[in-house]
This record gives sequence, structure tokens and C-alpha cells, in this order.
Amino acid sequence: MRELKVGALARVEGEGALRVIVHNGQVERTELNIYEPPRFFEAFLRGRAYTEPPDITARVCGICPVAYQTSACNALEQACGVELDPRLAGLRRLLYCGEWISSHALHIHLLHAPDFLGLPDGIALAKDHRGALERGLALKKTGNALMELLGGRAIHPVNVRVGGFYSAPSKKDLAPMVERLSAALDQAWGVVRWVAGFEFPDFELDHDLLAAAEPDRYAIETGGIRTSTGLSFPATEFPEHVVEEQVPHSTALHAKLDGRRYLTGPLARYTLSSHLLSPIARQAAAEAGLGPECRNPFRSILVRAVEIVYAVDEALRLIDGYERPERPCAEVLPRAATGHGVSEAPRGLLYHRYELDADGLIRSAAIIPPTSQNQCAIEDDLRRVASANLDLGDAELTTLCERAIRNHDPCISCSAHFLDLTVDRR
Repeated sequence: MRELKVGALARVEGEGALRVIVHNGQVERTELNIYEPPRFFEAFLRGRAYTEPPDITARVCGICPVAYQTSACNALEQACGVELDPRLAGLRRLLYCGEWISSHALHIHLLHAPDFLGLPDGIALAKDHRGALERGLALKKTGNALMELLGGRAIHPVNVRVGGFYSAPSKKDLAPMVERLSAALDQAWGVVRWVAGFEFPDFELDHDLLAAAEPDRYAIETGGIRTSTGLSFPATEFPEHVVEEQVPHSTALHAKLDGRRYLTGPLARYTLSSHLLSPIARQAAAEAGLGPECRNPFRSILVRAVEIVYAVDEALRLIDGYERPERPCAEVLPRAATGHGVSEAPRGLLYHRYELDADGLIRSAAIIPPTSQNQCAIEDDLRRVASANLDLGDAELTTLCERAIRNHDPCISCSAHFLDLTVDRR
């Protein structure tokens, strides 16, 4: 028996391990062990006011707090029967564009690109590809600046509330971002052309795909839900199709879509909605060698680069058409109801559900992040990658397994070469 056992995955949001067992020349089991103690967000939301989840749930993630705030707001507004003024909805989408730009730039340059360049980490990337890294950091700063402008700060924004914002910018306030985003658009094109030159292993996933979807635009901050099997349903029906289950080797719940493993994230978004990208983003996809679908997780870095182009272009469009709303937020009155909300975090669909009583106190809460939804798919990717490359030595096979994990950008801070390997040969 050949066993690859990784005791700790460093620089991820939480704690986990990896185990691959090979018996009689076949991969018998792959496990992504998440052993982080429960964080109890759903539990300590119970009894809190309906106005509090946007600020509380933002603390789940330091890189994509806007996703948690947005899904929470979507769920609570749905529960309370509130529909946003289009101008407020546009501001929320603009804020989310900032998060996409920042998160994707971070993942591409500091976490994922070193895998394709044979480098150990971002420090080595700074030495050998300084210009590319500086361009990536400039993009991240632009995304952060947009979040700071609309949200008050880039990490755990303080200007977001149920119904909209505490304050809304004027057209003049947004004007300085136009020049900065215009420069960012050129930088994003540079990223697309850079990553398009990487070499990608041949690999096609066969998971079901799931993503938010809208009829006339690429879904970011809201939408219904679509799958690659042709299923469409609103967020209110998410619990009827996606069921979580406990597995022995993980404190994080695994999720199944109608009993099957599935994948959410950039590959799902792109495969289901690439035709709804803006013209310039579709052009970037074509130059990157992407067709209408992408099912190779190693090429997810290309999709993220294209989504940066889209997010920058979309931010410019939203600013150009912006009119300051009369009020920064809609009136949201509590009622006894259950609300469901989704949005597309950079890593994939993020679902929130809140049950309120008549006074607006939360009776129950459910949060299903993209990484937990993707765990089954990641484990299957590991199995297939390991099975196809058993002729490699332990070090090389471990490196390839690391790459397979990083393809999905799991959780918050999955840094380069985060696996410590122990090999047990029997």
C-alpha cells in the first residue's frame, strides 16, 4: 500500500489535511480532511436582529466579505418582501465588482501562477516575474479602492446594510475611479495574455455544474440558479436540491446536488453563462483560447483572468450610467418569514437562509459556502489526477495534487505550496 498523508494544509481559512491511499496499483481513497473546529456563525446568529447578519457574516471571510454581506442582504430582503431601487442594486453590483477584481488578482498572482511557472511561491515570482506581479498587485489595489469607496473599507466593509447602504456616493465621488479602472482594464488584458501562455495539463471534469444565472447578464450579486443538466430554480428551492451531509473525515459538511457531486465557481459560471459576458470579455476569452465552455480545472486561471476583464468593464459601465438614489437604502420592515439569498463569490455560489419571527429576530440561519459545496468534486479531482499519474514519484505526485487543490482556490488563503508531505509505504 502506498499512502500520501499530509498532516496540515497551511494558509487556508481553517485547518485541514490530505490523504491519498493507493492499494494494488489503484487509488482506493482520497480525502480532503477538514478538522477546523466549528465556528458557530449559524448558531450565534440565532436571536440576533434581522439587521445584523451583513456585519456579522462578513467576518466569515476576509477576502470575500462582500459576498457574505450580499447573500445575507438578498435573503433578508426577500424575507421582508423588499425589492431594491435599481440604482441601489447597481451600487451593490459595483461593490461586488471590486471584490471580484481584488480576489481574482490575488489568487492568480500569489497563489496559482507559481504552479505554472515552476516556482515555489510569490516571493520567487517577484524575483523572476516582477512586472507581472506588480501588475497583479495594482489590480488588487484597484479592487480594494472600489470596495473602500463604496463600503467604507476593503476588509469587512461597514457601509453595507439590509436594504442598501448607509450612505450613497455622488457621481462626483465615483469620478476618480474611472481613470483608475480604465488603467485596470489594460492591466487585466495583460493578465489574460500572460496566463494564456501557460501550459495546462489535459484534464476534463465530469461533475455537474451549478451557478447563479440571470437572463440578460453574467450573474454576480444575485440571480436564479442553473445547472449543467438543464435544471433551473430560484434560491427559495435551493434546499430542495442541495443537501448537506456529514462525513467522518471532515468537520465541514459535504453537499450533493440531487444526490450527485457538483462544482460551483468560475468554471461553472463560465460554462453556463459565457455568452452573457460583455463583448470585451468575450474577446478576452477568445484570445485566451477559451471556447463557450471550460471544464478543465487547471484552466480555471484563464477564466478568472477573463472575469477580471469583465468586472472592470462592468464597473466602468455602472459608473457611467450611475444616478445617485434619492435614499441610500430602502425601508425594510421585519415580518415572520423565511428568506433565501445567493450571490457569486469569487470561489462560487454562496447561499444564505434566514427564518425570522414577527419582530425580526432570527430563529434559524443556514450558510453554505462554495468551498464546502466543492469538497466532493475536489476529492474526485484528486482521485482522478492521482490515478492517472501513479508512475510519478511521491514528491512529484504531491505537487500535482497541490495544483489540483489550488485550481479551485478553496476558502480564503490557500497559499503556494501549502502541503507538508509524509509518505508511508508498506
